[in-house]
Amino acid sequence: MVRWFGAVQAQEVPGATWALARRVSTRICESDVLAALDAGDIIRTHVLRPTWHVVAPEDLRWLLALTGPRVRASQAARYTELGLDAATFSKAEQVFARALGDVPHLTRHALGDQLGRAGIATEGQRLPHLLMHAELSGLICSGPRQGRHFTYVLVDQRVAPAATRSREDALAALMTRYFTSHGPATAHDAAWWSGLTIRDVREGVGLSGDALIAHRIDGVPHWSGAGDGTEYGARDGRTRPNAPVVHLLSNFDEYTVAYRDRRPLLHAGAEPSTLAQSALLSQPVMIDGRHGGRWRRTIPARATAPVSVEVHLLDAPAPAIQRALEAEVERYAGFLARPVGLLIV
Repeated sequence: MVRWFGAVQAQEVPGATWALARRVSTRICESDVLAALDAGDIIRTHVLRPTWHVVAPEDLRWLLALTGPRVRASQAARYTELGLDAATFSKAEQVFARALGDVPHLTRHALGDQLGRAGIATEGQRLPHLLMHAELSGLICSGPRQGRHFTYVLVDQRVAPAATRSREDALAALMTRYFTSHGPATAHDAAWWSGLTIRDVREGVGLSGDALIAHRIDGVPHWSGAGDGTEYGARDGRTRPNAPVVHLLSNFDEYTVAYRDRRPLLHAGAEPSTLAQSALLSQPVMIDGRHGGRWRRTIPARATAPVSVEVHLLDAPAPAIQRALEAEVERYAGFLARPVGLLIV
């Protein structure tokens, strides 16, 4: 599934594990996803925009070669503010390489201590940006958790070597993956998601050949995967489910964050404002594909106590919607492998 998407946004681990599991199988639990991360079956690192994403190991090197320079360039002003220059990055990455050559994996705090011993200041946001730069350079990536904390490992110790991919091949591959997994979408959507330029996106679409199909929706060019079996021009012929479909999405779920224009996902009565579109990124409740409210969870310290899921809906729920919401909460309980109580506000 991660390979099919190309990359899945994952800066908040609890939400990212739910986003991954719910797309694979109702039998997948949070512990299964965390085990896959620990084993390196999927890799969490900075690769697009910039923020953390989960990627398939075999995709990491070519994705970084394609998008890493763009992401680093986007951070140039911030690097200057933090007093980070090429010499500092080079020295820090030498420290990381040496430390992780001696110990297979280290936490962020431990790597910060190593930098401090080498005379590199890590206060404020310097340490996160030093680590992110090393990730974008393909030196380090996520390692197995140590307690509740992720560690870092050397990419060369975590990811098998791979043949270098040409820029054109990488562009075509990324655009094919994006439009197949997120389509129909626009060039501006793809540019936002990938961090590439509009020119890059259009070049990638052109290089994708027959892998993508072009559509005009409301007069705007869109693309989707050629093999998804959906005719977007024949909306009247679609089969709709007999019952409402309710999803509790995590923060920055691909269903919402992967598009620059999120107006089609808004509640029917919402104004298409920037604020309304931003609300879609914060644990939205989606009802039949559109924004229906928000939710939050509270996990008690006692492991046997029920998790509380509090749902704030924009409209009073019809009985069928309430049943669908209860079924979704049951699925979430299975994911957590512990009881969950639902409170509708």
